[in-house]
Amino acid sequence: METVKITKKDIRKLSLAQIKDFLTEHGEQGFRAKQIYEWLWKKSVLTFEEMTNLSKKTRELLENNFDIRAVKVSEKQVSSDRTIKSSFELFDHNLVEGVLIPADDRMTACVSSQVGCSLTCKFCATGYMDRKRNLDPAEIYDQVVLIRDQAESHYQTPLTNIVYMGMGEPLLNYANVLSSINYITSPEGLGMSPKRITVSTAGIAKMITKLGDDEVKFNLALSLHAANDVKRNEIMPINESNTLEALKDSLLHFYKKTGSRITLEYILFYRFNDSLQDAKELWEFARQFPCKINIIEYNPIAEANYTNTDPQTLSKFAQFLESKNMVVNVRRSRGKDIDAACGQLAGKKPPVVKEEVTA
Repeated sequence: METVKITKKDIRKLSLAQIKDFLTEHGEQGFRAKQIYEWLWKKSVLTFEEMTNLSKKTRELLENNFDIRAVKVSEKQVSSDRTIKSSFELFDHNLVEGVLIPADDRMTACVSSQVGCSLTCKFCATGYMDRKRNLDPAEIYDQVVLIRDQAESHYQTPLTNIVYMGMGEPLLNYANVLSSINYITSPEGLGMSPKRITVSTAGIAKMITKLGDDEVKFNLALSLHAANDVKRNEIMPINESNTLEALKDSLLHFYKKTGSRITLEYILFYRFNDSLQDAKELWEFARQFPCKINIIEYNPIAEANYTNTDPQTLSKFAQFLESKNMVVNVRRSRGKDIDAACGQLAGKKPPVVKEEVTA
């Protein structure tokens, strides 16, 4: 007789009310649900055995019916600049990458929202992968917890910021991304401020509009990289169906609904989008709504032929924008020596795990 394998449910896919219903159906006291929920989302435990204020009988009931599908660190690399890149293994053996970015004034976790990506941006390593699936809220939450633990163990510093700038397009995993942010910011979860969280999008206009309608409290960044449609179509095919005009309207709506200033991310590619004419086009786009501009150093990848602009051109570009009273930050790349910098995440196991460093 063939044995049928019974697959347990992932308990972190259940709401508090659903956990309570399960307990009462099995003769347990309903108030235990809140305790279980706290163990899962506030204390971040990964086994039922750790839920020490539950009876052994209750823990066995949970063990027999549910799994906690924890994300694990598969590989870890530490950069010469103290950046830590982790390859995270999911329960189905897919890999995503996340990065801890230390700075003098902050400790930032960069997390992924999808396995791969469907947007095919020409300068991004993830864009050359297929999108295999969306991450669920717990898988995004686990990345934050694991990177938080790295910040505390390596640098004795708490995590201060989270950016959804890893693998995938967050707004194409809208419900799960917002749910993960709820677990991270809720008093019943990690209790972080939503103002410490930034979600970065390649530009899905209707979903930016939805963010405004939902009156989200976190920050929004748009990966712009070109402020005319011809150039943006070339490097970001998503622009063909989400033009700059459509994005402008959605960003205005987002600002009116949330009051949050938008961040525009702009990589300067050598002799592609780094001229003063490009700077003028960026200013003309950016002046239509309250925003700040992050100029980002490009990190070459094997799949693409783009290179970073030279320092003099970057300086002239930034000075032009500042002369127009734009708020401009120049972001230097971190973790380039371990392929952890912006645009380099690809979910590949590294050939060598470098020695760890401490503060």
